[in-house]
Amino acid sequence: MKSRSLLTSSVSRRLLRPVADLIDQRIDRRIRSSANEGAAQLEQLRDAVKSAKSHQLAVDMLFGPGGRGLSRTVYHGPLERLHGEVTELVGDREAAVRNVATAYRLLIALESLGVGRIAGGTMNICGKLGTIPLLDPPNDEILEIGTLYGMFSAGLVRMMERDGRSPSVTIVDPFAGIQLQPGTDRRPDPTGAPVDEHAVRTNLALAGPAGAAARIQRGFSEDPDTRAAVSDRSYGVIVIDGDHSLEGVLADLQWAEQIAAPGAVLVLDDFGDAKWPGVKEAVDKHLAGETRFTYLGKAAHSAFLRAA
Repeated sequence: MKSRSLLTSSVSRRLLRPVADLIDQRIDRRIRSSANEGAAQLEQLRDAVKSAKSHQLAVDMLFGPGGRGLSRTVYHGPLERLHGEVTELVGDREAAVRNVATAYRLLIALESLGVGRIAGGTMNICGKLGTIPLLDPPNDEILEIGTLYGMFSAGLVRMMERDGRSPSVTIVDPFAGIQLQPGTDRRPDPTGAPVDEHAVRTNLALAGPAGAAARIQRGFSEDPDTRAAVSDRSYGVIVIDGDHSLEGVLADLQWAEQIAAPGAVLVLDDFGDAKWPGVKEAVDKHLAGETRFTYLGKAAHSAFLRAA
């Protein structure tokens, strides 16, 4: 009782008031300091968000869908899957990772400088460009059936040259002004550029002398005259990316049997893509019969075969 009365007496309160005031002042300073620190941190956070938005805008302009109709942004999961698939095909992970990265930089460069775009998803394109040179084709003759803007052939020329090769390209395409595909609506390309031979020549020139020297045959791959015009050699690489119907892919596979060099690499685009079931159906049906081709595997939505 005495201690309590001592603490509550007027004399005690007067004696303890300076101590209480000092404590209150320290508490006030700490609160003001914390508030100031919090305001500074909040301002720093706002500046960081503003800066990130500016950087993201630049990234979107470089890699986003604007002007292309699809995004070229890379995500960790799909990239790791592609690394694994290419490694299974070529047996060398270091080379697979290196070539996929090179193909990606090349894809961005070509679409930045060229007319139109490369058809297909980012991982699919990088898988094809990165894998073909590593499969060591038996010669440098390349046939592309269906080219859209010719940009993939330009990229493949550069990838082959990086591997010490001297590629020679032949392209077969109807150049109908739009991308033709059975069962789809005819509409302008999302890039706004016309699909024609002039655009293809412009893009091939980006690959240097080998691109500029590419041989272009206008027509459908099933036409006898078209086939006769380009069947004058055996091809070390054949890329089938034309008619995606079951009948169309089967016809191109049967033609490839005749013009593929021993050991040739055959690439079929959109293999296993649910939007284009005819591609996988045709490959499975063709491989079930008598054929020179052996299935090597797939990367993204591209199948790779080897000719005997």
